[in-house]
Amino acid sequence: MGSLPDGTSGPHVFVRDLEAPELSDEDLHHLRRVLRLRKGDPLTISDGDHRWRQAAFDASPKITGDIIEVPAPSPPITIGFVVPKGDRPAWIVQKLTEIGVDEIHLLASSRSIVKWEPNKAEQQRSRLVRVAREAAMQSRQVKVPTIRPIRDIGEASFVSDATLAHRGGGQLTLERPIIYIGPEGGWEASEIGDKPTVSLGSSVLRAETAAVAAASALALLRSDLLDNHSP
Repeated sequence: MGSLPDGTSGPHVFVRDLEAPELSDEDLHHLRRVLRLRKGDPLTISDGDHRWRQAAFDASPKITGDIIEVPAPSPPITIGFVVPKGDRPAWIVQKLTEIGVDEIHLLASSRSIVKWEPNKAEQQRSRLVRVAREAAMQSRQVKVPTIRPIRDIGEASFVSDATLAHRGGGQLTLERPIIYIGPEGGWEASEIGDKPTVSLGSSVLRAETAAVAAASALALLRSDLLDNHSP
C-alpha cells in the first residue's frame, strides 16, 4: 500500500493495463507534442483502479517501477450540483476532481436555468467525463470520479446519506458525505421538505463556490486535516 504520485516522476496518465501499458493516441499526442516528452523520460501510469507505477515514456511505456496500491479513501465523497449555464459545469467538475471527490451527480431542479434534452444531456456528461479524466491526470489521482447522468432533485435525493446545502442548515460532518448544491436562486421549499440540510457558512455562495467549499471541507475531514478545536 502506498500514496498518490507526488509529481516528481513526470506527467501522469491513465492506461488500461499496468502490466502491458499502451497510450491512447490522444494521450500520446499530448505527452509528445504538448509536454515535449522524449523517449525514456519518466512518467507515472495508473489503471484508474487505485493502482499506479513508474514508467519511461514511449508509445508503449516501459515499466520501471513496481505497482503501488493506494487505499480507497473512506467514506466516499459525493457532490451533486444543479447544472449552471455556460462552461461552469466543466470548471466545477475539474475542481471537484482535483480535490478528490469520488462521485459527481448532475442535478436539475425547479429553478434550473439549463434544460438539457436527453441527447444533449448525454453529450454533455461525456464531455464532463473527459474533463474529469484530464483533471485526474493533472492532479495525480489514481481514480477518475464517477459522473452520474442528470436527474431531477426529487428523483436524486432519495439517497440515504444525502444532504442539501442550505443557508441555516446543520453542521457539515462525514456522517453525511453526500452534499447537493442548489441553483443560484436556492432550493424551493418543496424540494427541501423534511430533507436534512447543511450550512456552508453565512455568505450567499455561487454554485461553483459552494461545490468546491463543500468538497474541500469533506476531503479535509476525511483526511483528518481539519481541527476546529482551539489549542
